[in-house]
Amino acid sequence: MPSTAYSAELRPEPFLRCFVLCTGAVLGVLGVIAAVTLPWPLAWCVAVAAVWAGAVARELICLRRAWQDCRGFRIRADGSAAALGRDGQWRSVTVLADGVLLRRWGWIRLKTASGRVFAEPVRGSCREGRDWRRLQVIWRHVGAGE
Repeated sequence: MPSTAYSAELRPEPFLRCFVLCTGAVLGVLGVIAAVTLPWPLAWCVAVAAVWAGAVARELICLRRAWQDCRGFRIRADGSAAALGRDGQWRSVTVLADGVLLRRWGWIRLKTASGRVFAEPVRGSCREGRDWRRLQVIWRHVGAGE
């Protein structure tokens, strides 16, 4: 089989996405609580809390929007990748170098042609999933070239 045909195709897991959004929201609230308890004047604390809340909300909204348009992704042996849009069309994306792929879970960072950067939480088992095994092999080889 030619190396360009060797690829791994994964579908997102709603549970992992929900977990990321919920923990992000909880950490955002904890950040607001920490900001308002700082030993500064009240106006500064409120301003820091508002900026923090806005930044967290923006990140979570951007992540959710990106996920709404990603029904799956495919990474090929040559390092190229594509994401499946909600319209059923595959669109070219770039796999960013700061993702993490461990034995049973990972965090793959992707960049769309429009410039939107998002991370996709993934998990799998080499014993149960052919695509997970392939992703592990591709990740080792693509990562070694960087």
